Amino acid sequence: MAREMTGPGTAQGPLAGIAQRVTGTSSGGSHVGKKGPLEGVYLTQLIPTLLILILSVITMWSCALALDAVSFTSHLAGIVIGIAAGVVVWRYDHRNLANLTTALFVLACVLLALPLIPGIGVEGGLGGLGWARIGPFRFQPSEPAKLVVIALMASACGQYNGKIETFRDYARLCATLLVPLLIILVTDLGTGLMIFFTGATIIICSGAPRSWILATIALIVGVAALVIITSQIEGLPHILQEYQLNRLTVFLDPEGTASEDGYNLQQAMIAIGSGGLLGKGFGNASQALSGFLPAAQTDFIFATFAEQFGFLGSVVLLALFAWMIIATILLAMKVESTFSKLVLVGCAALWTFQVLESVGMCIGIMPITGIPLPFMTYGSSSMVTQLAAVGVVQSVWHHRQKVA
Repeated sequence: MAREMTGPGTAQGPLAGIAQRVTGTSSGGSHVGKKGPLEGVYLTQLIPTLLILILSVITMWSCALALDAVSFTSHLAGIVIGIAAGVVVWRYDHRNLANLTTALFVLACVLLALPLIPGIGVEGGLGGLGWARIGPFRFQPSEPAKLVVIALMASACGQYNGKIETFRDYARLCATLLVPLLIILVTDLGTGLMIFFTGATIIICSGAPRSWILATIALIVGVAALVIITSQIEGLPHILQEYQLNRLTVFLDPEGTASEDGYNLQQAMIAIGSGGLLGKGFGNASQALSGFLPAAQTDFIFATFAEQFGFLGSVVLLALFAWMIIATILLAMKVESTFSKLVLVGCAALWTFQVLESVGMCIGIMPITGIPLPFMTYGSSSMVTQLAAVGVVQSVWHHRQKVA
């Protein structure tokens, strides 16, 4: 059973004052100010989200004009469905999930295992699994599973009220994250890394001792190195598939490899560099939209955007992401419910990892993992999930009077 935190963890000092001015709440978590038609909407986080969506529509319009694989109507439909999902989540009291650890655990495992079920799982790009087909609907179960894992870890960690005192409890939380993580790693390495980062961030923010965290990180680095090394040696078990291994290592030497991922990375960097300061203009991405850059509307959407709108446009896009994420963190500093706080931490961690990884792999400083750029990448599964995550943040704000 989750026990709500009423004192520890509340933001103090200068940052608390900043958070109060931004969110319009008092130190007790109750709303202060005039009520209006938008009183239940956290505009500080919603405004940058809507601006990013506008840039998304513009970018995908240009992709649809040049690429047969892109349906602008489908992109708009994903946004509409996502907004509807976000509104439903916004109106729902997220605190009802605080004590459903077991149910959330089962749901997360079922969603992540769907692509492994014969007759339901279907192949995605590069022959990898990760998609499911139920009737006429084809989607990526790992996308909604991200939010389920956030709620799962927030529910599991929230019961400790900001301080994990025994190693047994810490190990139990790690095991709770490990099970869905192992399931997703079979089908989608990129999403697995994302789920790991998000869940681990929630555990760290739950009050785990630093020594335990450092020891866990060292263990993970050692295991990861062992997996990568053994996957390159003939005669030893290859846990990683060849395309997964190439994606993880190609960024180290993109020009020294003849693999498809090495070519993709080089083309992405050429596209970004050719955009210059101000970009080539809408629809003039001659590198990204003329067939030179594969997956221009998905994995390398940032390169497509940067070629058209240049360095300044890219700075604006990244600034909007930073605004949205910081607004989420500021709200997390204000709420007193441990569960609500950790849910917000999970959403902020999810967006942070996706932005850093998606942008980083386009400029050659991060491994190529195929992680979507929130709200920008083509695909309804991702779009609906990202907008539902916005609904989660809005739900915390909407029910903030009850949170304390």
